[in-house]
Amino acid sequence: QVQLVESGGGLVQAGGSLRLSCAASGRTFDILDMHWFRQAPGKEREFVASIYVSGGTYYADSVKGRFTISRDNAKNTVYLQMNSLKPEDTAVYYCNARRPRTPGGFWGQGTQVTVSS
Repeated sequence: QVQLVESGGGLVQAGGSLRLSCAASGRTFDILDMHWFRQAPGKEREFVASIYVSGGTYYADSVKGRFTISRDNAKNTVYLQMNSLKPEDTAVYYCNARRPRTPGGFWGQGTQVTVSS
C-alpha cells in the first residue's frame, strides 16, 4: 500500500509559477513510476506528466515546455514545477503511483490549482 499526499496548490495569476509536491509513504518509491493528472470542473481527468523509474519523462502536449516533473527518491517525493501558467491550467491536480506497465495504482487526494486571468 502506498499513500500519496499532494501539496503546493493555490491561486496564482496567469504567467506565474507554482511547484506541486507529492510525498509517498512506504519503502517502494524508487520502483514506482510517478504521474500527475488533473481534472478541471466538468471535465474528465487528464494526463499531465510522468517520470519513470529510469528517470525518463513524458509530458502532455498542453504542458510541454512549461511544466517539469522531477523526483527525489531519497525523500520519496515527486514534484511538478509549473511555469507560465494559463487559466486553462486551473484544475485539481492528482498524483498517481504505479508499478511500471501496470494500470491503476495509487492516488492522492488532489490539490487545487487556480490560475486567474
